Amino acid sequence: MRHTPNISRTTRLARFAGIATLVVAAGLAGTGTALAHGSAVPAADQKVDGVMVVAGNSCSWTNASSSAAAPNALTVDRATVNAPGGNLACGGGIAATLNNNPAFTFDDAAGTARTDLIDITGRQSFISCRYKATNIAWDRDGTTRKYINRAFTATKTSGSFLCPGSVTTPAGDASMLFR
Repeated sequence: MRHTPNISRTTRLARFAGIATLVVAAGLAGTGTALAHGSAVPAADQKVDGVMVVAGNSCSWTNASSSAAAPNALTVDRATVNAPGGNLACGGGIAATLNNNPAFTFDDAAGTARTDLIDITGRQSFISCRYKATNIAWDRDGTTRKYINRAFTATKTSGSFLCPGSVTTPAGDASMLFR
């Protein structure tokens, strides 16, 4: 029999908070399938890469498909973020699944973006936590199409009693690159 070290309740709760942060950040980092709004860019160029830090672990994906090219209103296809169609991967034994297809709108003059709703589930071992965040704001990085999150709070909608009731993601813990 293999010995597993005891993990304190505080450490477990911190990990669950990390799962929750991942859940929200993953959603924020982009997914969805809304109607394109007049994009002249071919579908092959409408891609989104995302990176987030969750409880000290890095999570990322590349080449998710979006319905239009930024700064047009768009959504990102969650099937191209989540496995098996996508390549979302995290360190630290955390897994995440995006449950919805969030829509993004852009204010190019102000250098901002907004996500309507992110609905995500995070798992670690046998613990599962589902969170939703609404009206998430992003700031553009200079003149690029990289957007960095502002702080936001996600609320638990289901999952283990060990999952925190809400999780706040600090500004800068997630980014998206539209290309």
